This record gives sequence, C-alpha cells and structure tokens, in this order.
Amino acid sequence: MDPTAPLGLRVDRSSPVPLYFQLAQQLEAAIERGALTPGSLLGNEIELAARLGLSRPTVRQAIQSLVDKGLLVRRRGVGTQVVHSQVKRPLELSSLYDDLEAAGQRPATRVLVNTIVPATAEIAAALGVTEGHDVHRVERLRLAHGEPMAYLTNHLPLGLLDLDTARLEATGLYRLMRSAGITLHSARQSIGARGATPAEADRLAEAEGAPLLTMRRVTFDDTGRAVEQGDHTYRPARYSFEFQLLVRP
Repeated sequence: MDPTAPLGLRVDRSSPVPLYFQLAQQLEAAIERGALTPGSLLGNEIELAARLGLSRPTVRQAIQSLVDKGLLVRRRGVGTQVVHSQVKRPLELSSLYDDLEAAGQRPATRVLVNTIVPATAEIAAALGVTEGHDVHRVERLRLAHGEPMAYLTNHLPLGLLDLDTARLEATGLYRLMRSAGITLHSARQSIGARGATPAEADRLAEAEGAPLLTMRRVTFDDTGRAVEQGDHTYRPARYSFEFQLLVRP
C-alpha cells in the first residue's frame, strides 16, 4: 500500500502558496514526525497526482524539492524512498553519536585515520601542550542509515584513554571518555560554513564546492584540562544546529 494514502494529504487551491510547496510541506512534516519512516517507498507519482487532483509535474516538483533537501532519494529500479529526517542538534555538550541515536538515526562509524602526530602550533595551543609534542589524531566518517553524515577530525593528548580503532567504530568518542572516568564539563565552540574541498566532497558524497557546515570545538574536563580538539564538517541537508535565544535582562 502507498504509505502516503493514510496521511490525509490535502491542498488548498485558494491559497497563494504554490500547490507543489503545500504538498512538499505535508510530506516533510510526515517524515519529521515518523509517519513516513526511513526506507518507505512512495507510491507512483501518477496515482498520487490523481488522488490529490494535481498534475504530475506538480507532484514531481514537490518530490524533487525533498530529494534536494536529502529527505527522499530516487533509486533506479526501486522508486522514490524516504531516507531520513534532518538531525537537529542542540547546542549543548553532547556527541554526534549520542544525538544520532536519540534521533533514531542508527549511527555507524568508519575510522579512516588513527595515529600519533606532532602537534601543530594551533593544536598545541588548543590542548595545552608544546608545539611538536605527540598527540593522537583520529579521523572518522560518521554515517546514518548507511549514508555519510559528517567527517570528524579529533586531536587528543596522549595517554588520555584507549583509542582502539574497533572501539571507536563501535561507539562515540565521548562515551569512551566517560567510560574511562573522564568527566566532561565545558567546551569552546565555533560554527561556520564553507565550500567542500575535493576530498571532503568525495567523503561526504557531495559535489565539489557544495556548502558544508563546520564546527570547531575544544572540550574540557571538570579539572579544566583540555581533553580533545575537534574539526568537523557536516552535510547541511542532513544536519542543523538549534539555538535557544534569551533576552538579556
């Protein structure tokens, strides 16, 4: 059965809002609330158009807008499939792995680099070590539902915890820290955006120059010690940060 049939989709022809946009909004809302789950196949565009009294180009435009947002994907020989809802990450000291699990996104990790390197001046300043001092460097590709979500590069002081590759692929970095008795307390973080480099585009299945969200963070434990520095890039169609803003008294 077409999973859109029970959704009660309706369009208002008297509204100034374009019909395709009305349909796209309803489908997106259904994905966000879980009424259309990842992996669901949408029904035939012709049947959906007939049911709503819309033209096929209107339905196609609505679906394409959600494909462009990364919520749907067209698979040859399969059809149009729900991929995921966008993960909205709160601005608090949490890990991407935990946030993905909380959002029902089935996180997975591929460790691409796990090595020891001399600290650059920037990394040394962030971690409170001398320039050239050995630090641990880890690069990971974080996936959700089998699709790339973010590329994570972290530097950590040596001897902080066991950074075994198998453990890093099984769970999140902050969980490993907590299991090692490290109490995370605060972080200094900046968020930005830029175009994808060729390497980033290849890792994240984006076009070269496509916009990426960036996040740089230095995290401290409850003694004030810097325990990790991270440089992360995210696919904006899959990911956003949420802010709560308060009026200053």
